Amino acid sequence: MTDLDVAGVPRATARMQMHAAFTFADAAALVPYHAALGISHLYLSPITCARPGSTHGYDVTDCTRISPELGGEDGFYALCRTAQAAGLGIVLDIVPNHMAASATHNHWWRDVLAHGRDSRYADYFDIDWDSRDPALAGKVLVPILGERYWETLSSGALSLERDADERHVLRYGDHVLPLAASPASMPAAAPDNAEGWHALLERQHYRLAWWRTAAAELNWRRFFEISELVGVRQERAEVFEDTHALVFRLYREGWIDGVRVDHVDGLADPAGYCRQLRERLDALRPGRPGDKARQHPWIVIEKILAEDEPLPADWQTDGTTGYDFMNDVAAVLHDAQGARALDALWHDMSGDRRDYPAYVTVARERILSHHLMTEFGGACARLYAQVRATPVQRDITLAALRHALTALLLQIPVYRTYYVAGERLGDSATDDALLAAATARAYATLAPDEQVALDFIVAALRNTSPIGTPAGDLRTKLQQVMPALAAKGGEDTAFYRYGRLLSRNEVGSDPTILALTPAQFHARLLARPPQAMLATATHDHKRGEDARMRLAVLSELADEWRDAVHDWEARLAPVLTASPHGPDGVDRLMLYQTLLGAWPADPRALQTEPAQKDFIARVLAWQTKSIREAKRHGSWTHPDEEYETACEVFVAALGEAGADGVLERIGQFAHRLGPAAALNSLAQTLLQLTAPGVPDRYQGNEGWDFSLVDPDNRRAPDYERLRAQCECTAGWAHWLRHWRDGRIKQQLIRAVLQFRREHEVLFTAGSCHALATTGDLASHALAFARQCGELEAITIVTRHAARHVEPELPRIPAQCWGDTAVRARDGGAWVDVLTGRTIAVHAGHLRMKDVLQQLPVALLARGG
Repeated sequence: MTDLDVAGVPRATARMQMHAAFTFADAAALVPYHAALGISHLYLSPITCARPGSTHGYDVTDCTRISPELGGEDGFYALCRTAQAAGLGIVLDIVPNHMAASATHNHWWRDVLAHGRDSRYADYFDIDWDSRDPALAGKVLVPILGERYWETLSSGALSLERDADERHVLRYGDHVLPLAASPASMPAAAPDNAEGWHALLERQHYRLAWWRTAAAELNWRRFFEISELVGVRQERAEVFEDTHALVFRLYREGWIDGVRVDHVDGLADPAGYCRQLRERLDALRPGRPGDKARQHPWIVIEKILAEDEPLPADWQTDGTTGYDFMNDVAAVLHDAQGARALDALWHDMSGDRRDYPAYVTVARERILSHHLMTEFGGACARLYAQVRATPVQRDITLAALRHALTALLLQIPVYRTYYVAGERLGDSATDDALLAAATARAYATLAPDEQVALDFIVAALRNTSPIGTPAGDLRTKLQQVMPALAAKGGEDTAFYRYGRLLSRNEVGSDPTILALTPAQFHARLLARPPQAMLATATHDHKRGEDARMRLAVLSELADEWRDAVHDWEARLAPVLTASPHGPDGVDRLMLYQTLLGAWPADPRALQTEPAQKDFIARVLAWQTKSIREAKRHGSWTHPDEEYETACEVFVAALGEAGADGVLERIGQFAHRLGPAAALNSLAQTLLQLTAPGVPDRYQGNEGWDFSLVDPDNRRAPDYERLRAQCECTAGWAHWLRHWRDGRIKQQLIRAVLQFRREHEVLFTAGSCHALATTGDLASHALAFARQCGELEAITIVTRHAARHVEPELPRIPAQCWGDTAVRARDGGAWVDVLTGRTIAVHAGHLRMKDVLQQLPVALLARGG
């Protein structure tokens, strides 16, 4: 590994969610805080122009300009200067896959609607201009109408206006749509009835439609099933250059040091895109100012990896954004011994004994038949067109193709395959093996004619024709259906139907796998690219990192958890009897876990009425989202309002009976889990900060993070409180004693990141190897060592501590460790980086009762 390989790679990042209420100026004001914390790079959510009021920036309207809502270019440069003066760099989140399908705000999209196939940008977007629907031939479906088409035309909701250039435009609510430029398409007079509006609209390059038609009739690629986001064709050279021009300029001028690439799996050729991005940034690097000309451009990609799925090395990225690590570090802190009791409780509450993969299969079937109809139907239509063009295959029917493709897609265990045109730089063995296994499983469910159809589909996937040819485009479309199906069928549906333990229902996780052993965890540490991002929370997580760590304790106390749930159920029996339409067992068990995970660490935080109302409002918002995502009792497009109302009434009933009510008892149970949960959180934090890779701290969760799924996890942090706590000098004994206020976690982050800053080479170039534990509580400790030359560091954390932890403190008492020890080679005493204590080695062992005498985690160092 050369100096260039690591120079420029962040030491630690801080993710910041940029929006109108948190601008570049706000981020600049926090630079001293992040510098004091030990962060090396600010990691910003998308900064380009997005829909007005966007709270996330992924609905990009203009990727060539920095958003004025955030402060514009001047504001961004001011932030960069402030950051650079404090020694911090900038990493940008970029969105190559899609833009907002907004004629009002996206001028590229508006130009397409105005000029159709003659637009300069007609091929920038992934539009099927040759739709098999005659009403869409050469047109773009615009499904924005709140009512059916003819009702809208008859209601007076449409009007004609003049824009700033005195051109006629069509207004519908907040939407402003262009009219085609040809004289024949212009209104001779203002239409005054439905027939007149229809005649005018028929002359446009788009077809206005009821929003409910999108799932079945859309003729352009969406982001998943979001019809407000249109797919962008990065496989075209001019599109790649135009959409990345701003990023390349900011990198060349030295304002940014790397990028996080959003949803790379949506692209036609993810591997080709990543290699092209690497090539362009590498070519720009020598022209960067000063020392930045020597710094490696850091590229990480949002890529969900399935169990045992490798990240292809030939993509030339630095790794993923860390969902894989988020899964692994959580799993090693869960106890596999709890599986049987957790399963029994789930089966009892749900009345369903299926395993998680069965839930995924059913959810995928639902997504294909109800939500991705246009994507699935389009892929089948392309397959059928290929069949009809191949006489030898003419006997394959459309029905057989639909059944065969469904069977295959249900069996793909990863987000997608990556077959591309021509010669591959990498090895297709992974995709070949995966596809062969999926095909074999699908075969078993198909009739003979459908098996023939499946053979044709597999051949189409492995076809090496270039994109732009019918065969190449077919291969692309087949593979682009896969990630949408994987995400919507798994994390956005099955996660809300299967609730054995919600801490394992996380993006990048497989709920089937309750826990990892330390040996498995270590193996995955070493298999991960050494410059990949290490996440424990993201803007897309299902619940906050500390909520997951509290729920993880349930895997240790599964019998106690089962008894608590049965007690709550018995107390609520009258409520359930009185409201038969209330939440079923699935939703009740998920609700109990959500309340338990989201409960504040400090019980005093819910003593005021406003705090209680805010807490319940957050839980109700989660509950509504959970019900609709599950799609068992209604959905987002067809909500079951009666069921949702009954569920709200049930939540209110939890708080009845005051101190003897179920809500109060849930809070007491959260308090019971508190010390073990906090111990888990501190272990997770130290593992993240010292493992090979780049730790990312999500906005503000240096304190306890009990957030729920978005938008809850994107709420503004209390940075004033965090800044004040960061300056606290009371010391570890005080922080441990007052652990409920979160200072101990924040100070752990600060201390370890300071050590990383002082010994950076240890973490960028140092080796990592597991250390064995021995003795009475050997399974309750986890340790690994980092080494570079004479400098060594050992990470030691406590795990599975619920039955040994002190009643009010997040640590196992020193005397409980008995003869438990970590094997470490002789060579001198170690210094605890956190407390400054010296720890001696005894016959090749570090005794846990010495190491963890004060704190539940330790970072030991020597030789530097």
